[in-house]
Amino acid sequence: MTTTMYPHFRDVPTSAWLWPNFSPAEIASRDSGALKLNTQAMDKLQALRDALGKPLIVLSAYRSPAHNKAVGGATASKHMLGEAFDISMTNHDPVAFEAAARKVGFLGFGFYPRSGFIHIDLGPARFWGERFPPRATPFVSEVSPAREVLAESRTLKGSGAAGVATVGAAGVELAREVLGETQSAILPLVPYLDTLRWLFIAVALAGIAVAIHARIDDWKRGRR
Repeated sequence: MTTTMYPHFRDVPTSAWLWPNFSPAEIASRDSGALKLNTQAMDKLQALRDALGKPLIVLSAYRSPAHNKAVGGATASKHMLGEAFDISMTNHDPVAFEAAARKVGFLGFGFYPRSGFIHIDLGPARFWGERFPPRATPFVSEVSPAREVLAESRTLKGSGAAGVATVGAAGVELAREVLGETQSAILPLVPYLDTLRWLFIAVALAGIAVAIHARIDDWKRGRR
């Protein structure tokens, strides 16, 4: 185990930082930015991250003595040695988290269900606090939101119809104006073009309505 003290987390050489899922700023003391780097503790933290396969939200890691006192930490807190981490349970099942943490070698556990985090450290083996109450349902897996297949998308079809009809209506209007300025023999066609223009406008409005309905329906189904 190697422990190195840095006056500020920005002083940590890039070559000395070996834990890709964490940054020195996350591990440093929240008051001054000082960092006591404990390689054994960081190795276990990275192993835990790898085992769980999802981010660990580090609420507190190294604490300077002044910061530890300010937050009411224990007088011999492992945080001051760089051997402890407080991890949020926002995105973890506490039971699975504890099991994985024990498996990678953490020995000390503190449970804070009201504050939503678990304290883990290198030991000695002990625990305190009340464990998190069982969840009514298993922790929901992180999945990508469902999307419509483009070829079957009502939103795409409605928007496309509206766009084509709008262009068509504009084209008819232009043709109407051009014909109106040409020979009088063509003038009888102008009323028919006006009817066609209104038909395009109706199709455009229908397409917009379909697109809006599809978006609202998708939102209600939680598909967006």
